[in-house]
Amino acid sequence: MDLRALMLGLAFAVMWSSAFTSAKFIVADAPPLTALAFRFALSGALAVIVARAMGQSWNLTARQWRLTFLFGLCQNALYLGLNFVAMRTIDASLASIIASTMPLIVAFVGWSLLGEQLGRQAIAGLFAGLAGAVLIMGSRISGGVDPFGLGLCIAGVLALAAATLSVRGASSGGNVVMVVGLQMLVGAAILSVAGAALEPWEVEWSPSLVIAFLYTTLVPGLAATLLWFVLVGRIGATRAATFHFLNPFLGVAIAAAVLGERIGPLDVLGVAIIMAGILAVQLSKARAVA
Repeated sequence: MDLRALMLGLAFAVMWSSAFTSAKFIVADAPPLTALAFRFALSGALAVIVARAMGQSWNLTARQWRLTFLFGLCQNALYLGLNFVAMRTIDASLASIIASTMPLIVAFVGWSLLGEQLGRQAIAGLFAGLAGAVLIMGSRISGGVDPFGLGLCIAGVLALAAATLSVRGASSGGNVVMVVGLQMLVGAAILSVAGAALEPWEVEWSPSLVIAFLYTTLVPGLAATLLWFVLVGRIGATRAATFHFLNPFLGVAIAAAVLGERIGPLDVLGVAIIMAGILAVQLSKARAVA
């Protein structure tokens, strides 16, 4: 892996991990589902414009449209929608830790239910990472975390894992940025309906809300997505996924630095175990592909 790929991977991990902290500012002053719908509408429109400028087409096949809708529903509407609602009552650091277990859940389902082969290192890392997540959740529950918010985060990461499993191996036909933009617009449409039905329009306009909304839309929402595809094109999806092992640490560190969230010793231990588990699984997969 060259220096440029390393810097791209680190930048992606920081952008992705920072989304939970910026979301915390948004949900403090605006209805979460409606705010997220506006975010996806703006991010999706920008992605489609960028895709058209790159010569990409929105004339997708029927299968591509189905997968675009599925991912827009599961990732953008369910995963992020549930997380935004949850972060009204739980810490951004906990939401980021739960979300970071997605690669472990995907690996576990593929190994236990779909017959995929994993080496001993990957299996050990898988169970270690999941044990680290259980350790953190147990510590937070005993400390009085909102169980409803925790349940929403767990449901969200399961929805994301289901979407990831459903679209693995699917081709975008060279229209990756267009497909991502359309997925965001699908999420915006679903969330706008849910927001109109479930939330009152109560917004407390503040500089922190505007800055957080623009940051979330442009950096984790758009820039991180484009950066991910540049990284995948440079080193491949399997090697690029190795950078996910940084997400638990970065998510916790950013939340602690910006929001002042308290991090206990069991959180630190659990994060270290999750990071080691994700790294073990991804390195094992990378060696298998090489």
